[in-house]
Amino acid sequence: MKVNRILNYIAKVLENMPTDWLRLTTHRLDIYNEELAKTQFLQEFEDLFNNNNSESIALRQLPTAYDYIRLGHPLSCILEWTVAHVKGINPKNVISFSSKTIPVLAILRKNALDNTNTQIFYKGELPASFDAELLKTVYGYNFDLQKVENVEDVPAGNGSSIFISEQDDFQSITLTKTIDFYVGLHDQLGSVLLVNGEQNDNYISDIQHVRRRETIAMTPANCLTALQLLTHTSNRDNSLENNLQTNKARVLKSIKEVANTPTKALVASSGLSMQYAIMMGLVHDAVENHNGKDIKLIVPPNCYGGTNDQARRVAECLDNVEVVDLLVDGDNNMVASIDAVLAQVAREDAVPYIIAEIPTNPRVEVPDLLALKAVLSKERKTAKEGIAIEPVFILDQTFCPNYHFLGEGDLLSTVKTLSYVSGSKFPSGGQCTAGYCVGNQKTQGLMEKIETHLHLCDNEATPLQYEILAKQMPLMNQRIAEAYSNTREFVNFIQKALPEAKINFVSEELAQQGFTPSVFSLGLPTKGNSDEEKEAYKRALNLKLINLMITEIPDESKFCVSYGQLKGSYWTIPATSTQGTTKEGDKDYIVRVSLSPNLDLERHKQVLLDFVKIM
Repeated sequence: MKVNRILNYIAKVLENMPTDWLRLTTHRLDIYNEELAKTQFLQEFEDLFNNNNSESIALRQLPTAYDYIRLGHPLSCILEWTVAHVKGINPKNVISFSSKTIPVLAILRKNALDNTNTQIFYKGELPASFDAELLKTVYGYNFDLQKVENVEDVPAGNGSSIFISEQDDFQSITLTKTIDFYVGLHDQLGSVLLVNGEQNDNYISDIQHVRRRETIAMTPANCLTALQLLTHTSNRDNSLENNLQTNKARVLKSIKEVANTPTKALVASSGLSMQYAIMMGLVHDAVENHNGKDIKLIVPPNCYGGTNDQARRVAECLDNVEVVDLLVDGDNNMVASIDAVLAQVAREDAVPYIIAEIPTNPRVEVPDLLALKAVLSKERKTAKEGIAIEPVFILDQTFCPNYHFLGEGDLLSTVKTLSYVSGSKFPSGGQCTAGYCVGNQKTQGLMEKIETHLHLCDNEATPLQYEILAKQMPLMNQRIAEAYSNTREFVNFIQKALPEAKINFVSEELAQQGFTPSVFSLGLPTKGNSDEEKEAYKRALNLKLINLMITEIPDESKFCVSYGQLKGSYWTIPATSTQGTTKEGDKDYIVRVSLSPNLDLERHKQVLLDFVKIM
């Protein structure tokens, strides 16, 4: 009876849910408390359930579950809550994934770090992408694999037991005492992981962190379908699957044209999903071609926190992988820093993989590109006078995805270079999280390795993501040009209205060369009798400006890290958002601003003038 009551209530919720639950990649932050992510949403959702209230107005007033759907969202929380209550366990013990293999990898990762044995049992077939040999040789995971006829056949044993089974609707899940983790797979939707028993609660935060950094939650559209299957209200439309190859071909064609690249692009469920495939593909290549040598992941310490954190997480799992800081912003010269780091790595006869953003984030700086090419092309010697291993340059090109680095005759065509882009920005206009990677001719073999790991992690873009990109990418360059025009005009206005502010943005000369971002950073003037007072005053002023913008222009301004969206403006402080996992000394307590092609620029100028009067 209780199960029927739950499913009947969910069916009504699906009828009345806000449309934003399905279409937003960045949710309302005015009703979001980061410290209470998901729990606050579920507490208030459960109150509605207890009162049998599924009215639209009540659902719209629920607090935002997560600030970004890659991490989770209202529909993923409701799916997890529903499965948990149907199975009689705590909702925190249910975690949904877009990937069918990553939940298993998340458990294997923690067990590898804890030296815990893992037994994997499966009914039917394993996901086609599951490659046990690569998981052992490249990822360093150890486990035993055994097929069983039924869940009841799983024996008690030492360490962790994982049971994997295909599901039609995530309702026919049976938990037994001998199972620690149940992974339910749906061929078209993803997977749902159930953490069984209090003794395994210490896995939950680690599994959530894998979902945060190496993959994404089950997408809103697929969560909606999963909930419809559970409530028997499904009217599933297969047109997305039917049109997948057509949409995929259009996306790959658009990427090839935008990036001027000779290799086939790879498209992942998110930018970090793409980056993880790049990292593991490069580790795989090093294991195969430079076996026994150390691998150095060379990463700016103040770059996007997800990049930084993911690199350190890869290094944590593998004894021969180490993160090396690359100083690129402010008083540091990217080219000189790369030269110094590569000289040291060469002496150690290690494998150098460099990750960098051009323009940099958040200072929006572009290095001397000819000098960059020269320093990446330089032949170096090991301590024993051997030829050092050639570096691979991994370029995060999200700010300016339209700049040509990789094609024949382009700047980095003769240096092993990969480029990747977060698709939630310019490529989709903020409508989905998918990201993509391209390479130059010298990286053909590397791209094959990266594709292997993209598929192993089951992190390719979903059919809906391909459809969105197919619609949005043909107009991407036009949106970039229009957004840059708005940003340049706003930057020029601020320079006149507040000349004592320090603005980081590309020069007119760089823009003429093709670097036309729509992001700039703003260092506001400060005052005080000590460095501490000045810093405190500046930080308070940052928030004062941002709060004024989102209060006075609530329909267009958002306190958010995003950019490349179809409309509006986005304001953030990198130190508390994109640099969340960065070391404190490397964080930037400045304002980062992004403008879109479509916004009321004159209104933004007026609010900026109002701020200057009251600051």
